[in-house]
Amino acid sequence: MVSQIRFLMCAPDHYDVDYVINPWMEGNIHKSSRDRAVEQWNKLYNVIKDHAIVDLVAPEKGWPDMVFSANAGLVLGENVVLSRFLHKERQGEEPYFQQWFAENGFNVYTLPKDLPFEGAGDALLDREGRWLWAGYGFRSELDSHPFLAKWLDIEVISLRLMDERFYHLDTCFCPLANGYLLYYPGAFDSYSNRVIEMRVAPEKRIAIMEADAVNFACNAVNVDSIVIMNKASDGLKSRLAEVGFQVIETPLTEFLKAGGAAKCLTLRVTEPVREELHANISVESRVVRMEGHLLDAGLINRALDLIVEMGGSFQVLKFNLGEQRQSTSAAEVRVSAPSHDVMEEIISQLIDLGAVDLPQDERDSKLEPVLQAGVAPDDFYVSTIYPTEVRVNGQWLKVENQRMDGAIAISQTSNGIVAKCKLLRDLEIGEQVVVDVLGIRTVRKAESREQRNSQEFSFMSSGVSSERRVELVVEQVAWELRKIKDSGGKVVVTAGPVVIHTGGGEHLSRLIREGYVQGLLGGNAIAVHDMEQNILGTSLGVDMKRGVAVRGGHRHHLKVINTVRRFGSIAKAVEAGAVRGGVMYECVKNNIPFSLAGSIRDDGPLPDTQMNLILAQQEYSQIIQGADMILMLSSMLHSIGVGNMTPAGVKMVCVDINPAVVTKLSDRGSIESVGVVTDVGLFLSLLLQQLDKLTSPYVANVG
Repeated sequence: MVSQIRFLMCAPDHYDVDYVINPWMEGNIHKSSRDRAVEQWNKLYNVIKDHAIVDLVAPEKGWPDMVFSANAGLVLGENVVLSRFLHKERQGEEPYFQQWFAENGFNVYTLPKDLPFEGAGDALLDREGRWLWAGYGFRSELDSHPFLAKWLDIEVISLRLMDERFYHLDTCFCPLANGYLLYYPGAFDSYSNRVIEMRVAPEKRIAIMEADAVNFACNAVNVDSIVIMNKASDGLKSRLAEVGFQVIETPLTEFLKAGGAAKCLTLRVTEPVREELHANISVESRVVRMEGHLLDAGLINRALDLIVEMGGSFQVLKFNLGEQRQSTSAAEVRVSAPSHDVMEEIISQLIDLGAVDLPQDERDSKLEPVLQAGVAPDDFYVSTIYPTEVRVNGQWLKVENQRMDGAIAISQTSNGIVAKCKLLRDLEIGEQVVVDVLGIRTVRKAESREQRNSQEFSFMSSGVSSERRVELVVEQVAWELRKIKDSGGKVVVTAGPVVIHTGGGEHLSRLIREGYVQGLLGGNAIAVHDMEQNILGTSLGVDMKRGVAVRGGHRHHLKVINTVRRFGSIAKAVEAGAVRGGVMYECVKNNIPFSLAGSIRDDGPLPDTQMNLILAQQEYSQIIQGADMILMLSSMLHSIGVGNMTPAGVKMVCVDINPAVVTKLSDRGSIESVGVVTDVGLFLSLLLQQLDKLTSPYVANVG
């Protein structure tokens, strides 16, 4: 019995691979056999005619891809949304398909001219009529989905395509009768896969392997219990048979050369409407504004790439380019996302780049109360290293104690409303916390090109390289250290025990002694091995001068710990003459504050080592306040911890032989950080040599 389902097809009279607009066309230009293509198309046509009704649209010369009628438009009931092809090679098909729809009694809707949407290639109805699956990422824009929901009065579920081989939704996704779904998960991002799993029960999902996917098994035509496709593995045919489907294979290899198969060659034009269901769209759009040196600083490119990488879409509404080299540019960008959650993630990242959500100019931040001490409300805004302002009661407030990975707490004080970055554990009942991303902006200083070029430190911005000339980096760090010292600034060093093991202890000691260091952060080990070297001449039991292990040397660090514990503190051991040199000695003698954060690995520990993690974090935070530069010397965990609590504007230099460590610090996103992959002992030695050469032109210009 022939179903009353109708399909629209277009004969391949003018079919060929004339150009490349998808990966399948690569290498196949004019390599398709017209005779074989006609033969394969006719077989598909006859198979479908055995089970359904087929209408034909006349092929037109000059439009070889018109054979792929699935892209003519999207039909639901008597309404059709006409395709807006992305590539000019197919845009000429639009008036011919529009004419056919009009002549056959459909109400035709046309999208704005520059809004790509490629019909039923990227929009597939659930076979039970509950919703519309709509793809985006390659040929169709996310912003087309609200139009589909409105015009067709149906819920639209947006899915992001990630694999360029599966450039249309129908190449990797096929809703089947009775609520089943045939699909290739590898074609989608993780968010879309979660959406699919939430909508389709496990027993109804038929996920295929790549081998079937590249044969376009998902590009199938479903008529009741029949599934017509190019080719399927025995395993896939068995799985479909188990749930009541019969697979009919009909070779379509000539059309695969252009990136299409059975579904691409057909458009279902009888799609029943479920009157009890109505439009619903989760796509959310907002307009953001960016100002500054958007082009030469690369901000606009970073913002647009970020939107796409995170699953959104964009449209640049306005772009005013600065006319002079001192001028700043301004842009307004409409951002679209498939859901509110994804939009929040995108906007929070754009805020980090200095973007302002335009409605925020008139809307306050969303606040929710702290109901349990040390616990933030759901969806709280996670703070960053960048100076931030929040809008409360119509006023923009600067957030105090800026740091990353905190919450923004709002409280009423005698001096008015105060906004502070706080760690989750420090939140108190009675405070309110900023949630969502409304009413938040980061403050970015717009520097001119001349200002950026005059900052000699800026050449290292956000760089990590093991090939960069270490001498050149050292020269710039030395210049910056001298400048900070001469201006009464503050440098904090985070150091690991490798500094001592590599012979860098004497160099770090000299930096402290000569006034280049105003704070030291580390763990139990840096202090133990520093004092071991200066009391016993070894580090981890190795003679530092000869480079050989000393008999019984493995006990040396414990003897040093015991000695210091006998005196009660490092300072008292120094005062008593038990410690007569080294890093810790110089800290004590020069009144340089230090904090040693303990861990489960620590022997002893030293009496100065803070074994309470929370108190150690507080001590670290106090010491880095007001820092102009932080030198991070071969201490991954301590350096990452310090990086997280350091606001933007503080120059950071991370030196480690392990590239992964410096990459981790660079990933914070600060434009004033640099990673140097080298031996830390060598770095410190070269740094002191360079400092000795400086006559400090900075000082000569003072006054």
